[in-house]
Amino acid sequence: MGKPTGFMEFQRVSEGYAPVEQRVKDYREFVAHLCDAEAKQQGARCMDCGIPFCNNGCPVNNIIPDWNDLVYRGHWKQALDVLHSTNNFPEVTGRICPAPCEAACTLNINNEAVGIKSIEHAIIDKGGENGWVVPQPAKKKTGKKVAVVGSGPAGLAAAQQLARVGHSVTVFEKNSRIGGLLRYGIPDFKLDKRLIDWRMAQLAAEGVKFQTNTFVGKDAPGKGIVNDAKKTVTPKELAKEFDAVILAGGAEQPRDLPVPGRELKGVHYALQFLIPQNKEVAGDVKNPINVAGKHVVVIGGGDTGSDCVGTSNRHGAASITQIEVMPRAPDHENKALTWPNWPLKLRTSSSHEEGCTRDWAIATREFVGENGVLKALKCVRVEFKDGKMNEVPGSEFELKADYVFLAMGFTNPLAQVLDAFGVEKDGRGNAKADTEGAKCYQTNVKKVFAAGDMRRGQSLVVWAIREGRQAARAVDEFLMGSSVLPR
Repeated sequence: MGKPTGFMEFQRVSEGYAPVEQRVKDYREFVAHLCDAEAKQQGARCMDCGIPFCNNGCPVNNIIPDWNDLVYRGHWKQALDVLHSTNNFPEVTGRICPAPCEAACTLNINNEAVGIKSIEHAIIDKGGENGWVVPQPAKKKTGKKVAVVGSGPAGLAAAQQLARVGHSVTVFEKNSRIGGLLRYGIPDFKLDKRLIDWRMAQLAAEGVKFQTNTFVGKDAPGKGIVNDAKKTVTPKELAKEFDAVILAGGAEQPRDLPVPGRELKGVHYALQFLIPQNKEVAGDVKNPINVAGKHVVVIGGGDTGSDCVGTSNRHGAASITQIEVMPRAPDHENKALTWPNWPLKLRTSSSHEEGCTRDWAIATREFVGENGVLKALKCVRVEFKDGKMNEVPGSEFELKADYVFLAMGFTNPLAQVLDAFGVEKDGRGNAKADTEGAKCYQTNVKKVFAAGDMRRGQSLVVWAIREGRQAARAVDEFLMGSSVLPR
């Protein structure tokens, strides 16, 4: 693949970033895709390694060596076709996927991995610029109707696959715009929402219908869940109107931190900050939380926490501190032990580079307030011994804080939805459904399937796309007896 000696001749080249002082002034994307010459050279680094571990490292099993080779040879449209054969939304994964494929790259054993994600980004952007991404409506309708509950990556991938084989698909979304956490959970500076609108237009031209502001279930979502619904549809109504239902909502239930002072004004779940900000950027309503000139503490070291850091930087926070309870990861992984698996190592995002103090192995004991308003955190350092977390004696300290954002992950999908359908849950509160066998992705309820976070819990966008595609095939087989959709 690529140039036989390319991996010895060329070094990895990363995508360009706008300078920090420029990009923190607005919410526009600031990562520029590779130019044609750079992408060709990076494609040339793809080795003829014999066994492309990158394919298995990628949850959607992208045929990576093939499109690397096609880019190297200048066959961009063919590269786009190969990319789309496994991935419905490369404009998303080429921007926000953490790239487990690169961790599994053979070149990564003793060198820097092929820049797979950057090549993917370049391919889909070129496809968009040249008008190669066009609707693919079904030539013949099946007469079958499918409801998809949730418009995130799992739901949209399933909807597109099913529409392309002739089923009539309606996507239900409780919020006012389509996209799920792609729309509301990921800041615009990481994923421009015009890309969702662009792909939605393609889905609509393929026959997919969208119904927003509609909650599917019975009881309203609980605390910490954003819900713009003006209408409720019951499972019974869906079962009557549709031949199959796919539950594809996200794992939206945030993990709480029930310590003294949790009720103080200024303590928020991360999405209570991020979702209104995305709405403000979209021109909907102003974010009620403004951290300009304020001291911000983010609890949680993952992507959601990083997004809180980047958004706080754009507000103009006086200080930003990000803490997490786990110890600091090593700067570099031991590749001999971890390759080709996803390694544990310190990851620094572009948001961290914009300005943030980070600290590890810290537990929060109490939120301290005055007149009901947050003023500080009481913290203590911890250490892990024999698998147990212990406080370090004498290590107590306080952090000044006007706002705290809890970004400690999400525990499970909405129980209100699963309970309304009568879907059996696994031990973690997710919809119980297998991914193999004759009834893959089927729940215990007739005609009801589950995919993405709804079935597997909080996970990556690329896993959601995979499960949405596979659930679509399972539904097609259920309705038609067989399927031509890819597995």
